[in-house]
Amino acid sequence: MSLLSSAVIEDIKDTCNSGLASMAYFVFDFRDHQKQNLVDMIPSLITQLSARCDRHRGILSRFYSAHNRGSQMPSSCDLTQCLKDMLSLCKKPVYIIMDAIDECPNIPGVPSPREEVLELVKGLVEARLPNLRLCVTSRHEISIRAVLGPLPSLQVSLHDEIGQKRDIVEYIKAVVRSDAKIGRWREEDKSLVINTLSDRANGM
Repeated sequence: MSLLSSAVIEDIKDTCNSGLASMAYFVFDFRDHQKQNLVDMIPSLITQLSARCDRHRGILSRFYSAHNRGSQMPSSCDLTQCLKDMLSLCKKPVYIIMDAIDECPNIPGVPSPREEVLELVKGLVEARLPNLRLCVTSRHEISIRAVLGPLPSLQVSLHDEIGQKRDIVEYIKAVVRSDAKIGRWREEDKSLVINTLSDRANGM
C-alpha cells in the first residue's frame, strides 16, 4: 500500500470507529494475482462494508441467496450492482479507497482488467451518490488519465512535488547507507547510485 493511501485510511479511521462513517479499501498488487481485477476488488469492498452495517448485510444475504447460496458464480455486473445497492443505502459518508490501480493489468482483452476497474470508477462518479467519497491513487499513465481526467473530481498530483522528490531521495539514501554490501563501496559509487535512482524514479 502506498504511503498516501495509508495516510488517508489512518485519517478516516477515527471517524469510522466513532460510527460517523464507513470505509472500505482495496490495494492492487502486480505481484498477487488475487489483487489485480474487478472480481477480486468488489467482493472485498462488499465484505468490508457489510461487516459494519446491518442494512448492508441484508443486501449481501439476499445476493448470496440469489446465487444459490454461493454455488453460482456471480458475474462482474451482478457484483457491481450489489456494491452500488450498498452505496445507495448509505445515510452517512462512506469512503472507498482504491490504491495503485496502475498495477491492475492493462493486457490485451475486451475489456482488459484495468478497463473494467476504470469503468467502475467512472460509473460510481457519474452515479453522483451523495454520501460516497471515492479516493483513487495511481501513477500517471495515459490509459488511466484518459478515463479519470474528464471526470468531475479533485485531482492531486504528487508527481512533480518537491516534497515527494525529496522523500524519494532520502529513502534511497537510507537504503544505500543501511546495506552492508553497499557500505563497502567507494563514496563516489554510492553517490552515483543515489543520483541515478533518484533521477529515474521520476517522482514516483
